[in-house]
Amino acid sequence: MPVSCPPLIRHFPSVTGAGCAPAAFSISGAGVPSIRCPVIKNMVLLSLKNCIWLSCVLRTPKACFWSTASGGLIIQSVSNDVYQNLAVEDWIHDNMDLEKQQVLFLWRNSPAVVIGRHQNPWQECNLRLLRQKNIKLARRRSGGGTVYHDLGNINLTFFTTRKKYERMENLKLIVKALKALRPQLDVHVTDRYDILLDGQYKISGTAAKLGRTSAYHHCTLLCNADKFVLSSVLKSPYRGLKSNATPSVPASVKNLFEEDPSLTSEILLDAIAKEYAVQHQIDHHITLINPADETLLPGISNKTKELQTWDWVYGKTPKFSVSTCLNMAYKGSVLDVKVNMDVKHGRIEVCNIDLPEQWLPPGLYSELVRSLTGSKFCPNETTTLAATLLRVCPQDDELHSRWSLLCENMIRLM
Repeated sequence: MPVSCPPLIRHFPSVTGAGCAPAAFSISGAGVPSIRCPVIKNMVLLSLKNCIWLSCVLRTPKACFWSTASGGLIIQSVSNDVYQNLAVEDWIHDNMDLEKQQVLFLWRNSPAVVIGRHQNPWQECNLRLLRQKNIKLARRRSGGGTVYHDLGNINLTFFTTRKKYERMENLKLIVKALKALRPQLDVHVTDRYDILLDGQYKISGTAAKLGRTSAYHHCTLLCNADKFVLSSVLKSPYRGLKSNATPSVPASVKNLFEEDPSLTSEILLDAIAKEYAVQHQIDHHITLINPADETLLPGISNKTKELQTWDWVYGKTPKFSVSTCLNMAYKGSVLDVKVNMDVKHGRIEVCNIDLPEQWLPPGLYSELVRSLTGSKFCPNETTTLAATLLRVCPQDDELHSRWSLLCENMIRLM
């Protein structure tokens, strides 16, 4: 039986200014409360409208969610950490009996870039900008292209057995939920399993993992993501990369919020949950889970830690090469320094730097190449390495200046 709708309760702070008197509420002679403040009145009306549309989706905390129901289950993460939420996907895929219970997992992340299992992060995004903005980089276990996540982006993961895996049906479910909310929306699923708005703007991309017996299909849904940050971080500044890694396919994107500002992430999540419940003939019930809860998800912490390691995020990058020319400005002239490197498992396997004669003492140059070979293709490790070698350099200001200039340019490649 569908659950009954709990009363909508919202707490409004005191509102003054903007045409509102401090006494925003009053009671009529008949004892009927009225709202005098137009700002609060609009907020209440919008809340009531949203409550009607949500069809009373009830959220409750976890309670051994994997064994409480059969047929279908809807869960939502209370965390916005990308590594924790990706770990939940791994845990469900590895531990739940999806023959008995299909699952819809709803989640959102704080700013993060998520690359596909077989992708090259240097090729896909601006790693320097990610570091500057403190945006996390994660590698998921499914294939597909690179995406930007923030709280304005919804993530949906549909878990089934491999036999029942059907991504097109999942995407049609999302479109149906959107149409139920706003019939005028022009949204449809493409042959590439994207969802387009107005026939040209991508609002959802898809990826999947197919295991031996279990499978999941996950997709994004752009509600109100920061498009400026999205376009900035998903633009690689690195040149001269040669790789067989899976490349992303660029697309024009648009937020649903731009089409209709009333379409918040919460409304969209609940509409999709409602449609999933209808199609699977289950209650409109969302179970809230904490991905850090070891009693609920035994072993989840280890899965989360693994997804954060350098060896997973960068070390799983398919082998690639860098062949470029550093244009280094020095004392009024520009030096062209050719650099060729092979990188395997995220570590420099072969390194050649074509320096002008006498730019560095031969012994120091050889030590630089030797130290770089086998090291991580990583600015932090290269900075540490350069600083260590600088300490054994002769005390010569010009030599130190040249050394610093070369190392700074090498680090920019990473």
